[in-house]
Amino acid sequence: MSTSITGSIVALVTPMQADGDIDWLQLDALVDWHIEQGTNAIVAVGTTGESATIDFDEHPRVIERVVKHAAGRVPVIAGSGGNATSEAIELTRNAEEVGADACLLVTPYYNKPTQEGLYQHYKAVADAVPIPQILYNVPGRTACDMHNDTVMRLADIDNVIGIKDATGDVARGAELIERCSGRMLVYSGDDPTAVELMLSGGKGSISVTANVVPGRLAAICAAAIAGDAETARRLDSEIAALHSQLFLESNPIPSKWALYRMGKIGPGIRLPLTVLAERYQKPLEETLQALDLLPA
Repeated sequence: MSTSITGSIVALVTPMQADGDIDWLQLDALVDWHIEQGTNAIVAVGTTGESATIDFDEHPRVIERVVKHAAGRVPVIAGSGGNATSEAIELTRNAEEVGADACLLVTPYYNKPTQEGLYQHYKAVADAVPIPQILYNVPGRTACDMHNDTVMRLADIDNVIGIKDATGDVARGAELIERCSGRMLVYSGDDPTAVELMLSGGKGSISVTANVVPGRLAAICAAAIAGDAETARRLDSEIAALHSQLFLESNPIPSKWALYRMGKIGPGIRLPLTVLAERYQKPLEETLQALDLLPA
């Protein structure tokens, strides 16, 4: 199924109750809603799913729950990165065991590996676990930037099938697409620039905004991948304010608050993240209202 992972790929929030406990029934409901709305694939326990505060026992349980509830209707990609290679291997092996279709592995954060260290890290995970793997470069969060030359080295590994480029640098992503020549898929990981990267040949968007407007994101991605620039840009312009406001504070603070206001999830979020500051609630609520997303 991994070869068909294209289009709108939601970086799914992990719904929680007010005390921070995972709300398993709301997680099921989110999976159903995304499939009904046309989301093409789901990332479980990525950054937006609060991977940094989901403990080691919960991690495979959330992935397994999403896999079982999706029941083959869409591919499920498991967040399984870590800043210790041994931990990333264990998380990736766990994800394969519970039935994930692919894994998304963030660059090792905090310890600032060299480019050779990045190559050896990803090669070790790919060699240890045969599941299809997607690289994830988000230097704004990790203080670690994987260069295009390193990505091209990793493209020679059979089960490294793609990269989520969250740099927001469309020219850099377009260069990578050109150099890849079909050897791996390039996905946007930056909502405001996703359309332009897809129009340059990217195969989808691993999206935060898709949490809130999954149907719109599915339509935008379909148009952009088909090369219909006019439609993709027009639809994207209608949610430009939402793209911006979902990053008023650190992701997933605004997206979880938006979904709470929409009645999709409870208010829970785990420290050190906190509920969206009051000064940001009104502008985000006004945008949700304008998009007709709030309950009557």
